[in-house]
Amino acid sequence: MDSLFFALIILDLVIITGVMGVQDKRFDENYAVTWGNEHVKFVNEGRDIQLSMDPSSGAGFASKLSYRTGFFHMRIKLPAGGCAGVVTAFYNVSVYMQLHSHTNKHDELDFEFLGNQKGKPITLQTNVFSNGQGNREQRVILWFDPTADFHNYQILWNEHQIVFYVDDVPIRVFKNNTSIGVNYPSQAMKIEASLWNGEDWATDGGRTKIDWSLSPFRVQFQDFNIDGCSVSTGYQRRNKSITTKSTDRICYSSEYWWNAEKYRNLTPKQQEEYENVRAQYMNYDYCSDRNRYPVQPPECESNI
Repeated sequence: MDSLFFALIILDLVIITGVMGVQDKRFDENYAVTWGNEHVKFVNEGRDIQLSMDPSSGAGFASKLSYRTGFFHMRIKLPAGGCAGVVTAFYNVSVYMQLHSHTNKHDELDFEFLGNQKGKPITLQTNVFSNGQGNREQRVILWFDPTADFHNYQILWNEHQIVFYVDDVPIRVFKNNTSIGVNYPSQAMKIEASLWNGEDWATDGGRTKIDWSLSPFRVQFQDFNIDGCSVSTGYQRRNKSITTKSTDRICYSSEYWWNAEKYRNLTPKQQEEYENVRAQYMNYDYCSDRNRYPVQPPECESNI
C-alpha cells in the first residue's frame, strides 16, 4: 500500500511537471549559436551557456523554431563589474525581419539590459514592435543585483496581451488594441539572445564608452525549455501549407495553457505588483514623453 501511494505521488509530479513545461533541456535541443562561435562556452553538459565579448566580437544564439504565441523565458546572470556600453539582449523577433531585412514590417519583443559603470545600477529596457512600428521604450531600474545570481525573465504572448515579467513580477503590459487601430504582434517569431557592443547609445546616451581593459565581458544563460506554439507544430497538425489565419486558430487555442481565460488579464495581485514597479522603479516611459509624443499613443491608457 505504501509503495502504491508513493508511486501515485511520483506519477502526479511527473504529470504536473509535464503540464507546466518544467524540463531541464540542453541548449542544443531548442537553440543554436548564430554568431560569435568562438565566444560561446557550454557548461553543465550543455544546460548552461556563456557568451563573452571582447574587442573582436560578441556572440548570439536563436531558437531553431519560430513561434506565434507562448510563454518565453530564460534565466540570465549578467556581466559583473564595470560593463558600461555592454548590452545583453533576450528577445523575440519575427521571421519576416530575418527574410526581409531591407523592409521595416517586423514584430519584436525586447528585453535589453543596459550595462553601467561599476557601482551604478543596470537598466532594463523593454520594447514592442508591431508591423515595423517600435519606439515604445520603457525602462526600469532592477531592484536587485542582476550580476550576482541568475534571475528569470519571461514574456507571455497570447491573443489578448503581452506581459513582460522579472521573477514572475509583471513589469510591462501591452494589450491587444487592434480595435482602436493599434498594430498587435502576430508574426511568427524566433527567440534570440546576444551580448553586443552598444556603447553608442546604451549608457548615458552613449557618453560613457566600454572600458575594454575590463573585457572579456561574460553573460550566462540557463533554462532552454520553450513553452510555445511553433509554426512547425501547426504544419504537422494541419498537414498542409501554413497560412496566417490557420496558424492563428491553432496558436490561439485554449489547449495551450497561456491562452486560458485567466491569462487574458493580470490577477489582482499581479496588478498590485505591476503598479508598484511602475511607481518605484520605472525611470522612462514613452507614454509620458511629450517631446516625442505630444499626443499620447492610443494604447497607453489601457496598458496601465
